[in-house]
Amino acid sequence: MLSEEKIVEVLEAYDLTRSFRSAGMLCGVDHHTVRRYVAAREAGLDPTGTVERAKVSDPFCDKISEWIDRSQGRVRADVVHGRLGVMGYRGSERTTRRVVAALKAEWRADHRRVYRPWIPEPGLWVQWDYGDGPRVGGHKTCLFCAWLAWSRFRVILPLADKSLPSVIGALDRCFRIMGGVPTYALTDNEKTVTDAHVAGVAVRNPQMVAVSHYYGVRIVTCVPADPESKGGSEATVRIAKADLVPTAANLLDDYGSWNELEAACETAMARFNTRVHTLTGDKPADRLAREVELLHPVPAEPYTVAFGETRAVSWSSLIHFRGARYSVPHAFMGRRVWVRVAGSEVVVTGEVAAAATEIARHRLAGRGETRICDEHYPPRRDTVERAPKPANRHEQAFLGIGAGAARWLIEAAAVGARQIPLRMAEAVALTKLYPRQAVDSSLGLAATAGRFSAGDLASILEVGDRAGPIRPPADGWLQTGTAAWAGIRNGVAE
Repeated sequence: MLSEEKIVEVLEAYDLTRSFRSAGMLCGVDHHTVRRYVAAREAGLDPTGTVERAKVSDPFCDKISEWIDRSQGRVRADVVHGRLGVMGYRGSERTTRRVVAALKAEWRADHRRVYRPWIPEPGLWVQWDYGDGPRVGGHKTCLFCAWLAWSRFRVILPLADKSLPSVIGALDRCFRIMGGVPTYALTDNEKTVTDAHVAGVAVRNPQMVAVSHYYGVRIVTCVPADPESKGGSEATVRIAKADLVPTAANLLDDYGSWNELEAACETAMARFNTRVHTLTGDKPADRLAREVELLHPVPAEPYTVAFGETRAVSWSSLIHFRGARYSVPHAFMGRRVWVRVAGSEVVVTGEVAAAATEIARHRLAGRGETRICDEHYPPRRDTVERAPKPANRHEQAFLGIGAGAARWLIEAAAVGARQIPLRMAEAVALTKLYPRQAVDSSLGLAATAGRFSAGDLASILEVGDRAGPIRPPADGWLQTGTAAWAGIRNGVAE
């Protein structure tokens, strides 16, 4: 196939010479090529176009198109090739695949879904979906991902499971993060939302209906196997998993605790909502500030009916449930929480920033047993690590020398040294003769060496750095030789 410039050159040479061979010699092409382009021009055809030749598959194209239409464009090329072989087709499988691919492309072009683009309005739609989250402590998690359609504001929350109470708590937190409740909430046909389908009509879960009435939102579900009806929330799931779930692509480390995962979700939300959106040309957080004026107010109290039984947290940060005791974070002491059983676990829900949030999860305990999580309590300081606190001016003067003085006091008390107050007074007096830093360093050395007697500190200060480490003499070792041992071996004692 010659280029367009070359074809024009060939035709120009033929018009000049009126000879196929002469034009071919001038342009460096075969005279049959010149004849073909000249004939196409005289027939009124495009010389640069290709001439379709008869193919071995032409008699079977109608039948292939029929099979593609019957299968809704899903029939495989190898199946078509096998059937055509019975009908007398002699083409290769490669030719069949090429023909089937071309006919499928034509079929899809004629049956492509055409719909009017959806233009969201402020204050109307929020969409939510779920994604598989990272493992925390060996347990699976999931990501609750919501998307406010008009402002493109995204909410990402970690969940331990997709049970109804967890979903209700996530919705409550989502509405409070957005600052209001929209008119509609769109999601998948999960069992927490849709019980069944009758004649294509979704039958709502009664508990979810009660939740929608409480928050003043109408919960609707998308058409099954139709991702286009909630592409925004699915995009939120995709980017959330890319940034939060550890993979070889993002080089993330595993999460050591639930708090780390929650902090990572908050960081991801802040990043997504404060960068300029490609389509709107504005930051989602700025658009939310305008959309929140059209949202319904969130109820002051979260919907707690599905969270279980009410319990009061004792002064020891424990709750009693079915004869067992379970710990909760110490910040909830004296407050009300809700407890429920989820499989083999006990889930505790509390109010965090006026939103219902899961605060604890324990393995189900038997009657009389106690489940305590160390993370629910502040760290306890060991007695050895407790810093001395002066009770009078003499102790204050000694501890004011420095860290070495505090260390000396701790070590002296640990071994039961005598006359500690007197030794402390001697150290304070020595600060009048030696630099305070030198006294503090000497006290540290005395604590390390276990020297707490009278005169030990003064001795260390007097030696100071002048002595240095003891080294062997250059001309030999300090120990005696082995000649005496050699004499004993020979039976001679010197």
